[in-house]
Amino acid sequence: MSETAGVREVKSAARTVELLELLADRGDRPARLQELADALGVPRSSMYALLQTLIARGWVRTDTTGSLYGIGIRTLLTGTSYLDSDPRVRLVRPYLDEASDALGETIHLARLDGRNVAYLATRESHAYLRTISRVGRRFPAHAGALGKALLAERPDTDLPDGPYPALTPNTRTTKAALAADLADIRARDHSIDREEGVTGIVGFGFALRYDTPAQDAISCSVPVARLTREHEEQIVTVMHEIRTRIESATTGGTVNWR
Repeated sequence: MSETAGVREVKSAARTVELLELLADRGDRPARLQELADALGVPRSSMYALLQTLIARGWVRTDTTGSLYGIGIRTLLTGTSYLDSDPRVRLVRPYLDEASDALGETIHLARLDGRNVAYLATRESHAYLRTISRVGRRFPAHAGALGKALLAERPDTDLPDGPYPALTPNTRTTKAALAADLADIRARDHSIDREEGVTGIVGFGFALRYDTPAQDAISCSVPVARLTREHEEQIVTVMHEIRTRIESATTGGTVNWR
């Protein structure tokens, strides 16, 4: 049994979290009982009992036949509470509006979550509207401007060995290639994702250094077809200024979450 800070892990709690994370990662692909039992390596009877407990409390949902399982509405309510209670998100939101108004492009706020970033707030471009919000979703850190801006705040020894999954033909999939890119990011003080995460989209990322190392970053995403040299210079200038203002507005007195 694993330990954290000298306290033994509670096996039943760990299994519950693993189940919810598994269902969340599946997105719109519901799972069958045996799939979940096999994935977590637990007896079918134990998995069934756990699922029924979570269904009764709204954390898991099932179809009318009772044979398919997916993530429940309680997870949405909890996620919304996280965003509403986070002082950093409240601080940054007005600045995202300013950046969006000034540039006319999509602006994101995200937080590092292991090897991914989790989107916390987004202001969509009126010229490039998504049909699904990114808020609450994750994206591989090595493949996007937000993640690379945050990885550059850390030593290269923290990078996993790889290879990393390729999201487009431009994704850097080796540790050496990513480390070289991070060195350039440190030199210019912002990251650039040229169709590495999404084909047809260029992103510019800026770490927010109100924590050390930075946990949050903001970015501006632009369709390649609209990106001129002049517009790129404008984006970098505006986003650098927005980043500075956000960091200057940060005050003490808030909870320093781990």
